[in-house]
Amino acid sequence: MEEPNGIAVPDDPVRAAAHVARRVLPRYAAALDAVRRNARLQPEPPHRPGAPEVTESVTLIWYADGVVGAPYASVPAAARSVLYSCYFQYSPHESAFVLPASYRTEARAILLHSVVRQLTAQGIGVNFRQAAPSSSLPPRGAPAALGAPSTARQSSAARR
Repeated sequence: MEEPNGIAVPDDPVRAAAHVARRVLPRYAAALDAVRRNARLQPEPPHRPGAPEVTESVTLIWYADGVVGAPYASVPAAARSVLYSCYFQYSPHESAFVLPASYRTEARAILLHSVVRQLTAQGIGVNFRQAAPSSSLPPRGAPAALGAPSTARQSSAARR
């Protein structure tokens, strides 16, 4: 709806009020009527429904070797069939559901997307986490041990 434009009014307050009442207020009334008519005729825009209430959750862990897994004890019973249907395997010696790294990257992405979609439709939340780094490896960027020779060569300008 176009909004009413302004008008030029004289310096006399009585005449200015008469001009406003005669020329501007009818346009505002027409604009208000048009807005109300459009509101009656046009339906409300659709609202997206909220996510279902999460009652349980599954934490999928991404390991350094590419395997995605979840400890068996932390997987709700309702989620186990979904994991099986998406090619997760139960590994008894790890006591976990695992999606092997042998699948192509695209196939694993599709399977993980399917797991998330099916579980969230059932009201089961899905979390992804990176596996904790192995304690046997030194942390990234750790300084070399004291007394160990440096592997970086000094430039000739630094030696001078």
